Amino acid sequence: MTRYPITVAASVLALALVVSPSANVQAAELRLLAGGAMSAVWADIKPQFEQASGHKLEIFLGTTPNLIKEATSGKPFDVGVVPVEVMQDASARAKFVASPTIDIAHVGLGVAVQSGAQKPEIGNADALKATLLKAQSIASIPESATGYSIAKVFDRLGITEPMKAKMKAQPNPAQVVAVVAKGEVELGIFLINVLTAPGLEVVGPFPAELQQNVVFTAAIGSETKETTAAKDLIEYLKSPAAVAIIKSKGMNPG
Repeated sequence: MTRYPITVAASVLALALVVSPSANVQAAELRLLAGGAMSAVWADIKPQFEQASGHKLEIFLGTTPNLIKEATSGKPFDVGVVPVEVMQDASARAKFVASPTIDIAHVGLGVAVQSGAQKPEIGNADALKATLLKAQSIASIPESATGYSIAKVFDRLGITEPMKAKMKAQPNPAQVVAVVAKGEVELGIFLINVLTAPGLEVVGPFPAELQQNVVFTAAIGSETKETTAAKDLIEYLKSPAAVAIIKSKGMNPG
């Protein structure tokens, strides 16, 4: 995905949004489609953006298949901050403006266990492979951008088939955390920012030679009637205030 540096005008707009809610002449209600792994980010950004801009956000959080379904459902939306895999679906991409998308955040894969459990070795490709083959059960979301990235790692390690019986598919990131925290599933494999949660201990990120980053990218809905407000939101996500929140939640900006 194409990344653009913030122009001077965009920087001024972002600062105006942070400093003064009156920067926008008319407030809007925006419906946002967003990747579920960014839920903690949106929990902090939403009230700050609303206070700074006067706009209101209604957020639909979902996995990649759910976001594609929602984007193509005919239900109106104004802007998306979604995994790039959503944009790789032609039917979903057609529901956004044709201009290049703008990357907002990215984060890599990690492994976690229940708090207090022994941490397995995952420091290199061979160690991670041995740990995965030894595990009795693994929680993740196979039908998601993260799941697709994990599948690529399994393929590179040559363990796609044995992993099928171990995978315990969960409906959303919160459930990945919950089943591992309760001890119902031995390992959680997901985006490392999601795994940094109460009840879990992060073993660490995937080895560098196997790491896969999931990128969340922004675009305006092709049928929105609130183009200016949608642009305001995307510019705000590039502001220092939003970047600080993204970093604080274990994600990398851009």
